[in-house]
Amino acid sequence: MKRQQKTVVVAAALISLFAAAPNQMLEAKPAAKTAVSAMMAPAFSAKTVQGEPLSSQQLAGKAYIVNFFGSWCPFCRKEIPEMVALQEKYEKRGFTFIGMAYKDNEKAMPDFIWEHNINYPVIMADQAILKSFGAQVQGGINVVPLLFAVGRDGRVQTIEPGAQTHEDLEKLIIKLLKPATKR
Repeated sequence: MKRQQKTVVVAAALISLFAAAPNQMLEAKPAAKTAVSAMMAPAFSAKTVQGEPLSSQQLAGKAYIVNFFGSWCPFCRKEIPEMVALQEKYEKRGFTFIGMAYKDNEKAMPDFIWEHNINYPVIMADQAILKSFGAQVQGGINVVPLLFAVGRDGRVQTIEPGAQTHEDLEKLIIKLLKPATKR
């Protein structure tokens, strides 16, 4: 009889636990975003997969999102059409995405860019880039997708782990494009 009572108590506890927080139990969530508005964006200089030089100096005064991704990552692949559409919509307002291919096949990347109609610069993330951006993330960069949102003032406004929706990306872009407030 005592064994049955324990089983009932355990079952009731589990049911109440699932009822109280069903989404947390059944859905994997990325770590919380990190607000880092006082941190300057890492300096970088590289040649894009498309063959053009790109540096943080060239981006001065521009809002941009550095998105670490992998062509092998299903969540990253799902984000790409959203980023392509938003790049097209906001590029003329002084915004760009920069794709940072993480642990990817450099020889296959041009075909991947073409197949997915990527209309923003893509860089193969080397050790120097991983080190400079990774210094801003606890434990370094070891998961994708991971984005760094940089305002016109060159400061990292937020770091977002995990796949983002079209709506989330657009809200972030609009926030980045707003004039900087005086401190």
